[in-house]
Amino acid sequence: MSNTIHLEKNENGELDVRVLVPIQRHELLVSLFKELAVADSFIFINDHDPIPLFYEFKSIYGDVVDWVYLNKGGRDWKVKVTRTEESQARDMSDIATLMDVRNVDPKEWKHIIFHRYGMMEPNTIMEIISKIDLEEIHAIFENKFAGQFVWTYKRQVPDEIIVHLTKTEKSGLGDEGFAVVNEFDIRPYPPTERHEMFYKAFEEIKPGEAFVFINDHDPKPLYYQMEAESKEPFRWEYLVNGPDEWKVRVVKVSQ
Repeated sequence: MSNTIHLEKNENGELDVRVLVPIQRHELLVSLFKELAVADSFIFINDHDPIPLFYEFKSIYGDVVDWVYLNKGGRDWKVKVTRTEESQARDMSDIATLMDVRNVDPKEWKHIIFHRYGMMEPNTIMEIISKIDLEEIHAIFENKFAGQFVWTYKRQVPDEIIVHLTKTEKSGLGDEGFAVVNEFDIRPYPPTERHEMFYKAFEEIKPGEAFVFINDHDPKPLYYQMEAESKEPFRWEYLVNGPDEWKVRVVKVSQ
């Protein structure tokens, strides 16, 4: 990690990573796993199912991860992570993250890849390894993120396709008529409630209406999650772009 992230354990010896922005959570936990001795473990608490992190651990460190849910549901997910044996971590000098989906249920691919892509910094690379060509994933990027990424095949042999997905982050969203019907500041609320507030606000507006929200970090991962999952078209416009305040206007687009 470029900047060392430190988080004190709570009174139960657990790491509540909900106080960190998403990319910091991944960086901290990936680093902690790297330092784990065999049979050692840590427990962390997250505000959503962190299953993409499980696959990131396995992709980087190999099949040496014991992952046990101690609590599931809502915004209070608790996981115990144990290193089962020694392993040699993958060289990550040329990439930001690695997702090996060769032994992952295809139904999980979109969630894993888009969740982690949403946290990537511009001009960084995700390496994806699969048994087959990820045509559906590629098509979603082409349709929804045109001009914001580069998809490069590094290897194409039977049962092994390697793609380098580079996030170039060239975005510019237009402006057209709409009515802002809600504006709210989510900064005073814990991370456990912020996503619920966002999705509730989006559900309540009609096509041609918009809401504005203020956050204390760039909510871009939420944008990518919406792009991958929302059945209703929307537009995402930055009104203030940091460093201490992000203000975003979300428009539900008329079809």
